[in-house]
Amino acid sequence: MDVREFLQKISGGLKNPITKEDVFGKEIQVSYLKRIDKIFEKGLHYYLDPKAPEKSKEASVFFRKQNFQNDELNLGAIKIVNQFEELKLSLSAIAKLSDLDFKRQIKKYSISDDPREIALRARKVLYPKFDNNRRNFLKALISSFATKNIMVFEFIETWNKKDKANIDGFYLKPNMIVLKRHQSFSREIFTLAHELGHYLLDEEEIEEINYSVYNKNLSSIERWCNDFAFFFLAGNYASSMDTLEKASSSNDYHHEFIEKVSCQTHLSQLSLFTRLLYQGKISKSNYASVKDEFEEMFKKRQKEKEHEK
Repeated sequence: MDVREFLQKISGGLKNPITKEDVFGKEIQVSYLKRIDKIFEKGLHYYLDPKAPEKSKEASVFFRKQNFQNDELNLGAIKIVNQFEELKLSLSAIAKLSDLDFKRQIKKYSISDDPREIALRARKVLYPKFDNNRRNFLKALISSFATKNIMVFEFIETWNKKDKANIDGFYLKPNMIVLKRHQSFSREIFTLAHELGHYLLDEEEIEEINYSVYNKNLSSIERWCNDFAFFFLAGNYASSMDTLEKASSSNDYHHEFIEKVSCQTHLSQLSLFTRLLYQGKISKSNYASVKDEFEEMFKKRQKEKEHEK
């Protein structure tokens, strides 16, 4: 934040806005300090520490990395990342004082490696027994990752939270993955598989991930992680999709097959159609029609839920 935005945030609701001199002078009122802490949530003791905050690479991903896929990380996102950075440091300290071993157990790869081949290797080690219930499958996936010292956490945002984080998940070195809790378990499962890709590349990222949206402007790392996630979750069904003829009205856009694959992989139907678009197996106009159809169905389900309530 720049100073102007910072002063606006802490002056919310006041007739006389807080000035730069009120905050950056030699003294500061406790009431102003409390307003500041409503933003940063560090506890008043934090500001009384005479030692300046550390700007070390160990302290924060924001000092380790300058640019992120999501260039406009909001305050809610930055606070969530900071919260888990602190948790990671606490866990590291506990590990040193105990017999816990958080060392990496899986080798690192690079984007020159074939994501499909790496995904098949990862499936042998990390893919759990398939469960038709998406929530149970997500839990099993997280438990499987834990056996290889990959820690997975979720953060939940209440409906009335002011600064909602504009991210779906992130990976922090050496072995922490954080996911945003979604109503759609298929989206959360895909995000987890995508962040596993970042872990395997050992490339930290904080991002919004939605494989159901066609985006040709992704970086090479993001494309690799998306491909990895698809092949990790699709398994043998990836080969079946390779053999499909181009989707059109004459074959009903493969709706029946796509629905079956979605049920057996927990990839959403729209994300599978997005995959066909990337492969050139559906035209952009037909993809747009299919996407509109899914969006209409989603809105209808939402209305039905509201009516039930």
